[in-house]
Amino acid sequence: MTGPGFIVMSASLHDIFHSTIFMVVRNVTLFVVAVFWLGTAYWTHRDARRRLDDSWLVRTATLLGLLPPVGPLVYLLFRPPETLADVRAREVELQALEARLEQRLLQCPVCRTETEPAFLICPVCTTRLKEPCGTCGAPLERLWQACPYCRTAVSAAPPALGDLDAPLTAEAAGARNGAGPKAKPPARAAKRARA
Repeated sequence: MTGPGFIVMSASLHDIFHSTIFMVVRNVTLFVVAVFWLGTAYWTHRDARRRLDDSWLVRTATLLGLLPPVGPLVYLLFRPPETLADVRAREVELQALEARLEQRLLQCPVCRTETEPAFLICPVCTTRLKEPCGTCGAPLERLWQACPYCRTAVSAAPPALGDLDAPLTAEAAGARNGAGPKAKPPARAAKRARA
């Protein structure tokens, strides 16, 4: 292609590439690319300072951010998932939780009201929390075998309530013989009988 069309086309390409508009567009594009490149390096540096404690690693991450398209992407793959502020906040929260567990607040098992170790019953819902010692009246834990204040043995037998099955057995036996307690008529049947 050495004809006159080729010369005209190369001359027009030469005019396009050396025109003022092309120069302005090229310079603006290079400026935007340079600003984006420096911006990603600056972002990598700031993010590394927020996430890394070691200054050597921060500098390495910043240099990695200067590698045009690949550096920031590689940094994103290998950066720590939490910022240093998040790590510190989690540590403070764990310390607060551990301190609260060490205090071991006493609570009522029913209503969750805070109680004191000397309480025999919950002041809110009157649930029995501890048993009093039979001799000195000090509050005793349920599992204690002896009162630590007066050395009296704690009786293991619960108070006698009687045989709870006896009334049920008698009622069942009476129902079989037909001589059980008289059943009350339903409310509707009672209303009809009155009417």
